Amino acid sequence: MRAAVISADQVTVETVPDPAPGPREVVVAVAGCGICGTDLHIADGEFAPTLPVTPGHEFAGEVVARGRDVTEVQVGEQVAVDPSLHCGECYFCRRGRGNLCERWAAIGVSTTGGAAEYAVAPVANCVVLPAGVSPADAALIEPLSCAVRGFDVLAPALGDHYLIYGAGTMGLMMMELAKRAGAASVSMVDLNPARLETAKELGCTATVTGADELDRPRGWDVVIDCTGVVAAIEDGLGRVIRGGTFQQFGVANEDAVARFSPFRVYNQEIRIVGSMAVLHSFERAAELFADGVLRPEIMISDRRPLEEYPAALEQFRAGVGRKIQVRP
Repeated sequence: MRAAVISADQVTVETVPDPAPGPREVVVAVAGCGICGTDLHIADGEFAPTLPVTPGHEFAGEVVARGRDVTEVQVGEQVAVDPSLHCGECYFCRRGRGNLCERWAAIGVSTTGGAAEYAVAPVANCVVLPAGVSPADAALIEPLSCAVRGFDVLAPALGDHYLIYGAGTMGLMMMELAKRAGAASVSMVDLNPARLETAKELGCTATVTGADELDRPRGWDVVIDCTGVVAAIEDGLGRVIRGGTFQQFGVANEDAVARFSPFRVYNQEIRIVGSMAVLHSFERAAELFADGVLRPEIMISDRRPLEEYPAALEQFRAGVGRKIQVRP
């Protein structure tokens, strides 16, 4: 089969052996695989424990083979795949916090992923898609499940005012969930005019290139960073209302450091929270997706053939488009 391969010094598309399922695994013919910031980190020598690796942790497709002990799904069914591989044994897994697993692993990060014609996944990680849901579009369920986890952490209140930094795919997903969570308003900050236009098309309250353009002197109840950029993080921390919440959702570089006022956090009871990947949120995200919470024709800006994976990754790095997807 053909698969994208990230090695220590290059990104290529190569012919590799066809996968075979283990006893409790299935083989999925990939219909679509999204590219995200994690893939850039892998290409830059971060995250993946070993290289080379076939990336792709956002994918869905058709089950074409199953292991001898698989009864939950049938060959021919369409599935979305949760890439999370928790050990189930460590301190954090035993406390129900598998996303913080001490042996954390993921399909497309530590094992062969979905940027390929076929991918192997544990049957426990597969969610069968209802009729009428495009399996290629359903690759959006994985990033949506991360956003759902973000809202689990936020525990939002009705009537909150949101300020979101970054109008890329994740920022737009957080905006859509904020609207469903009863937001009074959702404002978005981004330096990319095209992305702000998309946010406006999807019903954002206000779109700006800098938060100073907005008139809300008390600040916002909820400020979410979806950029991982220190300048945005520091700016957002200063715009949280008394008793409000700042969420670090975007992935910053491991060595990034942001400054804030500990006195202000104490004195104004500001809550700072993080949100890491997926936790008990994948099936809920699949249900929300099937219910139409996202518009795939807007979220997915580019659908490129698998052979163009290296160019697609560089397009993502350049910030051109929204969700970029490769398809075998």
